[in-house]
Amino acid sequence: MQTSEYAPVLIQIVLALAVACAIVAASHVFGQRSKKNAVKDSAYECGIKPSAKPHPRFGAKFYVVAMLFVVFDIEAVFVLPLALVYRNFIVSNAALIAPAMFFVALAAAGIFYEIKKDALDWNIPRTNR
Repeated sequence: MQTSEYAPVLIQIVLALAVACAIVAASHVFGQRSKKNAVKDSAYECGIKPSAKPHPRFGAKFYVVAMLFVVFDIEAVFVLPLALVYRNFIVSNAALIAPAMFFVALAAAGIFYEIKKDALDWNIPRTNR
């Protein structure tokens, strides 16, 4: 193999890096950070100045619980159709049930770990005020 065979790949890599750098530079030059303005940075409340403090932020544990819900919801999406479509084969074919049971066991181990680490409790204890 000659090095000239790699020239198109090298040109593509250089062009990709150049485009990426140009996009980042353009976002810094023309982006929101370059144009600071108190009016534009304030929250828009239908033309009315905000009168109260903004709502408090949700804790990170809330988002962890939401992601865990999505993970286990996807588990149900994969396991239930497998059980319904291959209902007759599951009873007689261990080669089909073994990967499904491994998947369920792995998911069960994950949820028991989360329960042990108290990851599903996303309520933040209130401090004394």
